[in-house]
Amino acid sequence: MLLKKLQLKTIDYKLVLTMCFLFFFNSIISAQEIIKDTVIQKPLQLSGQKQKIDGIIANVGDYIVLDSDIDKAYLEITAQGGSVKDITRCQMLGKLLEDKLYAHQAIQDSIVVSDAEIRGMMDDRLNYMIQQVGDINKVVAYYKKNSVEEFKTYFSDILKEQKLASEMTKKIVDAVEITPEEVRNFFKKIPKDELPTFGAEMEVAQIVVEPKVSAEDEQKVKDRLNAIRKDVLEGSSFATKAVLYSQDPGSSPNGGFYKMTRKTPFVKEFKDVAFSLGEGEISEPFKTIFGYHIIMVEKIKGQEVELRHILIAPTVSETALKDAKERITNIRNKIENKEITFAEAARTESDEKETRANGGTLVNPNTQDTRFELTKMDPTLYSQVSNLKDNEVSQPILNTDDKGKKTYKLITITNRIDAHTADYAKDYTKIKELALKEKQITTISKWFDTKIKDTYIKIVGEYRDCNFVYNWLKK
Repeated sequence: MLLKKLQLKTIDYKLVLTMCFLFFFNSIISAQEIIKDTVIQKPLQLSGQKQKIDGIIANVGDYIVLDSDIDKAYLEITAQGGSVKDITRCQMLGKLLEDKLYAHQAIQDSIVVSDAEIRGMMDDRLNYMIQQVGDINKVVAYYKKNSVEEFKTYFSDILKEQKLASEMTKKIVDAVEITPEEVRNFFKKIPKDELPTFGAEMEVAQIVVEPKVSAEDEQKVKDRLNAIRKDVLEGSSFATKAVLYSQDPGSSPNGGFYKMTRKTPFVKEFKDVAFSLGEGEISEPFKTIFGYHIIMVEKIKGQEVELRHILIAPTVSETALKDAKERITNIRNKIENKEITFAEAARTESDEKETRANGGTLVNPNTQDTRFELTKMDPTLYSQVSNLKDNEVSQPILNTDDKGKKTYKLITITNRIDAHTADYAKDYTKIKELALKEKQITTISKWFDTKIKDTYIKIVGEYRDCNFVYNWLKK
């Protein structure tokens, strides 16, 4: 049936994207459909032999696939705590072939992956692995390499191939657009008794008041950072100072160390200062949304900067918190007394720039829509709104974010949507998303059909008996 087919395809598509875009945890998941009649299981054995000797089992353009690559893919899954019991060697080979074709075509399309990007990926991955096992030598032994350098060379090639595949997939998917007419036709194709059901949702708005940090408290932080800067210029260790004083949990244990390029997702103010310094220079204290920083640049390698930084945030005094609570209580009283609407108060009184312009309405970060499905809502937000009645304004809520920043906020529910069968007018955004995914799946499938025909592909031995999703054997 159409909807069931759509759901199956959607699942497959998500797996494809996950495999192509995920580089940090590298959880290798099969993007093949379930193969019911698979000949080859793990381990692969030949008649009269205990086990097949490793060798080339497939070529895709200039790339090769070794029999051991399948074993390494299984190893990656188990290393991340995944289960491999339902993944056959044929499925794993199909996934590897897809990645090779993506990477091969990325090179043909002149997609460039810089060495700086690969080094950044390498550092992220190695840091994660070392956190898990405690020693890089254990990582090297786990991958059966003879030295750290041999492992890094091997791993660098893998990461480059993954990045090429990721960029190629993104290029294909980003080019897919869908018109309102296509969305309408997609919806019309679904039989009425197979229309999806969407869960209960709500739309939420908030007003945020930030406690004001006094100029005196801000100056204290700048003076402290200037004193640290002076000590470093006179010979003290910046790394030691970062360990002792920096309030950045992501870097202080490592002496405030970061590697970054202009594409690294740091706030603009931080990147502007980092890329304005020369090697060995230390910045003056500067401000971001997180507090005040100083940066010392250690090395500049092309487009990549290696730096250390110290972050110290001004302390919010109890007096500032009390004043913020009093201010937000007055705002609530005005709303309750009908002197101003919640939306008007958000536009004129809220300190949250992201929601102020649209009357405080929150945007779901997962869907970029204003609706929040109750079963998928952030637990903290759900606990704050679950007992509110329609148009009721919460009491002032003291909120502490993951960086320790404290604010007061008011929350209200502006709309409730009960669980219901899909309605074209009411659920256009969701239906458009489903229609777009179906078109993306079709586009990817057509891309594979075309590129397989135009690319040198060879599969040898028993793997030619596999039932692949795509026509790798060009039958």
